[in-house]
Amino acid sequence: MSEFIGMPAPRRRAPAAADLQARVAELRSGRKPYVLATVVRAQRPTSAKAGDRALVLSDGTIEGFVGGVCATDTVRAQSMRLLRTGRATLLRITPAADEPHEEEGLVAVGQPCLSGGTLEIFLEAVLPPVLVHVHGDSPIARAFAAVGKAMGYQVEAGTDPLAPIAGDTAAVLVASHGVSEEPVLREALAKGVPYIGLIASRKRGAAVLARVEGGERVHVPAGLDIGARTPGEVAVSVYAELASLRG
Repeated sequence: MSEFIGMPAPRRRAPAAADLQARVAELRSGRKPYVLATVVRAQRPTSAKAGDRALVLSDGTIEGFVGGVCATDTVRAQSMRLLRTGRATLLRITPAADEPHEEEGLVAVGQPCLSGGTLEIFLEAVLPPVLVHVHGDSPIARAFAAVGKAMGYQVEAGTDPLAPIAGDTAAVLVASHGVSEEPVLREALAKGVPYIGLIASRKRGAAVLARVEGGERVHVPAGLDIGARTPGEVAVSVYAELASLRG
C-alpha cells in the first residue's frame, strides 16, 4: 500500500535470469504467446529498477516484477493490446502525461499513484510462429518443408495420415500424389484450418474433393498462378497465396 501514500512499495525479488529463460523456453515449446516486459528506465520514487523483467501471459497473468500495482495494471492492459498485433512498444508511465498519448513506438500513460515516479518499460509481444502441416514425401512436399522453414514458419512434415493436426495450425498442405489424401483433408476441415491446399490437377482435385464433405474450402490447384514449374516454385506460389489470405 505504500505506493499509494507517496512512498515506494517494498521491492520484490525479480526472477533469476535462468528462471526467466527456462519459462520462455517452456512457453515457446508450448506455442504460447507472451509479452516480455523490461524496465529500461526508472526515475524514483518507484519500486522497480532498470533491468527488472516480467512475462505477461495471454490471460493477463504477470510472472516477474516491473513495478507496483499501478505499473502492473498498465503493463497488463498494454500487453493485451500488443498480443493482438504482435508488435513492440516503449511504455512510459509518468505523472507528466495528463492524457494517454501514443506515437510510433511509444505509449505514454499518466501515473495514477501518488508516488510520482516515472517508469519506461519496453514491451515486446512474442507470438508463436505460423504452424504449417505438410503431408507427403514428394519433391513438392519436401520443398514445402524447406521453404516454410526458410520463412520462419514451424513446419510439421510427415507421411502418416493419422498424425494429429494441432488446433492452431495455419495451413495444411497435401502433396502426396494421391496417397492418403482424403483422411488428412477431412481432419483439416474438421479442425477449421484456415488454409488447406491440395497439390493436384484441377480434374483430379475435383474428383478427390467430391468425396470430402466441405471440400469447397480446399484450394486446388493450390497456389497463385505464377507459372510455377519446379517444386520450389510451386512451394513459393502456395506460400504466397497463404500470405495473401492471412493479410
